[in-house]
Amino acid sequence: MEFATDNLIARSLLTISTLGYSLTLVFADFNKTHATNPLWTGHARFHVVWQVLSNCGIALIALVLIWSAGTIMKLWLGAALAIVVYAAFFAAALTMKLFGGALLDVNGIPPLTTLNIGGKPLQVDANVTVFGAMAVIAIIAMLTIR
Repeated sequence: MEFATDNLIARSLLTISTLGYSLTLVFADFNKTHATNPLWTGHARFHVVWQVLSNCGIALIALVLIWSAGTIMKLWLGAALAIVVYAAFFAAALTMKLFGGALLDVNGIPPLTTLNIGGKPLQVDANVTVFGAMAVIAIIAMLTIR
């Protein structure tokens, strides 16, 4: 494989964003708060392992697209994969009430902090914070593709 040497800012930012939806999940979800959480049903644990492994596979494909030389379309496809993963996360977060979902679990990863906005406490979720930042990085990367 011949490595690309153009669009280094975009490629570097997309690499960070790609690691955000893959490697980060290995550390966040392959532990007692998710994959081996005794309070989760076996089927839910199966789905989280499947999701993490799928994201890692998608990320490997994306990294090859991002860093291999050739048409600029490879770079755009790598970026598109990141946007799809992050858009799906936010779509699920926005529609949680339809399927009884929740961002936080009792024995999961706690909120980063709680902000007081207009007298109302607002918990700052780690997933939303990290995935929001990674999505912004992906968008910035796309804006720098030439």
